[in-house]
Amino acid sequence: MNLLVALDALLDEGSVGGAAARMHVSSPAMSRTLDRIRHMTGDAILVRTGRHMSPTPYALAIREEVHAVVTRAQAVLARQRRFEPAEMERSFTIQCHDALACALGPAWLASLRRAAPRSSLRVLAEASMDTPELRQGQVDLHIGATIPTQADLLHAILGEDRLMVAMRPEHPLAGRRLTVRSYAAADHVTVSRRGRLHDPVDELLAAQGLSRRVAASAPTVAAALCMAGAADLLVVVPERVSALLVNAMKLKTAALPLAVSPLPVVATWHRRHDGDPAHAWLREQVGESVKCWTASSAGRP
Repeated sequence: MNLLVALDALLDEGSVGGAAARMHVSSPAMSRTLDRIRHMTGDAILVRTGRHMSPTPYALAIREEVHAVVTRAQAVLARQRRFEPAEMERSFTIQCHDALACALGPAWLASLRRAAPRSSLRVLAEASMDTPELRQGQVDLHIGATIPTQADLLHAILGEDRLMVAMRPEHPLAGRRLTVRSYAAADHVTVSRRGRLHDPVDELLAAQGLSRRVAASAPTVAAALCMAGAADLLVVVPERVSALLVNAMKLKTAALPLAVSPLPVVATWHRRHDGDPAHAWLREQVGESVKCWTASSAGRP
C-alpha cells in the first residue's frame, strides 16, 4: 500500500522531487522507493527526457487505476476515524485575491476559531503567474472566478458576483447613468496581477466600434480603487466582494453599461484532498460563508 501511495504521487507529480515534497520525505528516499517500484513492476515508470521526466507507456496505462485504488483506500480509512474539528491541529491555506480576502476572510477565521480553535488559517495572495501550488500541496483551496480544466483539479461553484464601475465622488460621471459612449470616453485603470492594460471589457467595446484609454493597471482591487479614488479614473470591480473596500474609500458606483455574464465564485482543490474529512470540513465552511455573504448582499443597489 505504501508503494501504491508513492507510485500515485510519482505519476501525479511527474518527478521524484515533487513526489518527495508531497509525501514529506527526502528525494533520496523517494528515489529508493521508485527503485523498489521498478523492481516490483519490471518497468522504469519514469524516464528522463531532457530536463524533465516522462511516464512510460505502462505508467500511463495504470495511472488512473492506481489513483482510484489509493483514493478508495484513503476513503475507507477515513470513515474509520472519528473527525472532531475541535481536536484538529492543522494549518489551512486559502489562496484568493485581496477583495475576496477582505470580504470573506473574517468569516473564514471566525469559523475556524469557533469550531477548530487549535488550527490556523493562512490566506495567500494570488501569484502574478499561474503556479502549481494546489498540485504541490502548498495551497488547500483556491477561490476565484476561473473553472479549472485540468483533470486532477476538482471544483465547486459557490455563488456568483457581477461587475460594476467605481469612481471617486468628484469624478465628472459620478451620480450619472453611464452610457457605453460616456464610459468609453473616460480614462480607466484595470486590475491585473500581470500588469495588463486591457481586459475582456475592451473586447466588448471593440465589438461596438469603441475603445477606451487605460491610464494604468494595478495588481489588486484595493490598489486599483485607491488609484480611482485619487484621480478621474473609472475601474471595473466585482460588486459584492469589493463592497467593503468601496464603502471604506467612500467611492461612488455605477452599473457597467455593457452586457457581461455574472462572475462565478469558484472553489478549486486537488483531487488528493477529496477523501480528507478535514478538507471537506474546510470546503463546507467556505461554502457556508459565501452563501451567507450572498444572502446578506442580495438586493443592495
